[in-house]
Formats: sequence, C-alpha cells, structure tokens
Amino acid sequence: MRLIAMLPLMLLAAGCASSPITVMHSAPCSALIPDGWTEPVPSAALPQEPSDERDWMAFGVAQTGALRTANGRTADVVGIVRACEARDAEAVERIERPWWARLRPG
Repeated sequence: MRLIAMLPLMLLAAGCASSPITVMHSAPCSALIPDGWTEPVPSAALPQEPSDERDWMAFGVAQTGALRTANGRTADVVGIVRACEARDAEAVERIERPWWARLRPG
C-alpha cells in the first residue's frame, strides 16, 4: 500500500528533475547572409591603352564604388551575426526562466 501511495510522488519528483527541451530556430546564422555575398566584389576594369587622365579618373571612381560595396558587406555581415547572436541569447534566456514564468506566454 505504501508503494502505491509513493508512486505519484515519485512521478512528480521525476518531472522536476528533467531538463527543458531546447527548440532553436531552424535557420542557422550563416543562412541569414545573402547568397551573392560569398563571392568577392569585382574590381573595376583598368582603362584600355591609350588612355588619358579622364579614363584613369573614371577607373578610380569605379574602384572606390567597388570598395564601398565590399566594406558595406562587411558591416552588414557583422550586423547580421550580432542580430543572430541576440536571437539565440533570447531563446536561451527564455528556456532558463523558472517553471512558473514559462507558464505565461511570451
């Protein structure tokens, strides 16, 4: 009779000792980076010979535009990774809440 009375108590204790199930986002951080960004930014074409100063100035402007594009990608990727890390940290924080806080949505 004592064994039967202790069975519900043991089930409750086992429920308290289990670890929470971790459900992460299905998209990894690298999936958030656009596909074309794995390719290098193409350099501007050198002017054809014979060339004058205007051709070289146009080359410099085009090369500066390519450099701005490459530098912009770097800043964007850093922002994407930071947002992904914040997303994952929020998920871990929500998992580590006490059991009574997990009863409320959000």
